[in-house]
Amino acid sequence: MISIRAHLNNIALHHTVFDLPFAFIGALLAAGGRPRLIDILWIAVAITTARAASLAIDNWADLKYDSQQPRMAGRAMVRGAISKREAGVFIALCFLILIYAVLQLAPICIYLLPLAALPCVVYPFTKRFTGYCHLMLGVAIAMAPAGGWVAVGGEVLSVPLAVLCVGVMLWMAGFDAMYGAQDRKFDLAHGLHSLATENGVKNAFGIARIYHLLAVVCFFDLGVLMHLAWPYYAGVGIAGGVLVYQHRILRWNDFSQLNQRYFMRNGLVSVVMFLCTWASYQV
Repeated sequence: MISIRAHLNNIALHHTVFDLPFAFIGALLAAGGRPRLIDILWIAVAITTARAASLAIDNWADLKYDSQQPRMAGRAMVRGAISKREAGVFIALCFLILIYAVLQLAPICIYLLPLAALPCVVYPFTKRFTGYCHLMLGVAIAMAPAGGWVAVGGEVLSVPLAVLCVGVMLWMAGFDAMYGAQDRKFDLAHGLHSLATENGVKNAFGIARIYHLLAVVCFFDLGVLMHLAWPYYAGVGIAGGVLVYQHRILRWNDFSQLNQRYFMRNGLVSVVMFLCTWASYQV
């Protein structure tokens, strides 16, 4: 019998808080603050199913490693609540819904879909050969604002869009690198790569700080390029404060605070940025 709860666990549905708000930001900016509600709804369906497929692929590809990792013991596929075949069917279904949703948006979206989906499919395998796999995850998440932007008719070749996507990529790569640092010993023992395995945990944390500093710079520059009002800059300030707080409570030699609460707290950045971007069009 199919377990909905198991599949929700497998795709970590709550992790859409990292990309969906940025997809809405892309749509807001491209539409001058007035995207159509129907476009927002189809964007939400597309982003949610794309992320669900990506997470399912990640868990499917990493099952042999996750099964040996105590921290992953609660995952649905590790527990046997979902078979690899069932996961494959779920991934195919997600892609079918994704394609249907994209067909409801601007015509160019369906042509760009393979390019946008590629990082989501490739990311799970990059940890096999590069410590900069976190940047590939960042690229995958950055497809959300790119998708939102193009979905409402925004220009594909746009400097503001590029700045937004780079900011999102660096933001995601930074906190993912820090979160993944706790697995350094396991990764080294199994031939996997991360910033921590390539550079050491202390240096990985330092690189993550640089990523986050550059991300905040990108977000600020985006406001200047788009001539956004003061609420947007307030959002950038709050987002920057969240990142500073995250770096202050974490120590490279103490993983006690490196938990799911830390991971999900980073979602405040995307939510606040979205709310403040929306507010900037209301003043």
